[in-house]
Amino acid sequence: QVQLVESGGGLVQAGGSLRLSCAASGRIISRDNIRWFRQAPGKEREFVTALSWSGISTYADSVKGRFTISRDNRENTVYLQMNSLKPEDTAVYYCNVNGVDGYWGQGTQVTVSS
Repeated sequence: QVQLVESGGGLVQAGGSLRLSCAASGRIISRDNIRWFRQAPGKEREFVTALSWSGISTYADSVKGRFTISRDNRENTVYLQMNSLKPEDTAVYYCNVNGVDGYWGQGTQVTVSS
């Protein structure tokens, strides 16, 4: 059974940083396409960033230059480094493997205070 477990969320002041982790079990994700999404209260889930199996990363315009996605194949874990956080980054963050019909984690809450 494939499980994705996110962690690292929390409460941070604007301008601060957090690093989210997405640890996979039951599947080796080193050759998978990984995405992070987020969902703010009352809003639809939105794309944040992606890392292809070949190492190509893409970012939503709203986070470009502030967020960095990376992968540690030894740990079978994907990370999302978030810097210069803004109140509008407040959301539940989800990692996803292989698209919307793939695997999802349970989410981790990020709250940025102004």
